[in-house]
Amino acid sequence: MSTAMSNAGRPAFYTVKEAARILRVVPATLYRAIRDDAFPAVRVRTRYVVPAAALDKLIVEAAESGGCVDVAQVAAERRAARAIERTHGGAR
Repeated sequence: MSTAMSNAGRPAFYTVKEAARILRVVPATLYRAIRDDAFPAVRVRTRYVVPAAALDKLIVEAAESGGCVDVAQVAAERRAARAIERTHGGAR
């Protein structure tokens, strides 16, 4: 089975278990966040995969801010932006 790779030879997507290991959380925590729409993921039938770009962005934001990045707040802002798009006719 081949794995989609990004430009740097890394996977373009991580399994939830791999992403959880990178973030140093248990997979159940990440699954809960994904189901609550508080963490970006792609659902493929019954499985979730986490875009490597999402992890990279999270790491960069944490490094640049010098503080705590609240993923739940980022997700809430993303949901609010999508709701505004829908109400203004910009539904996807």
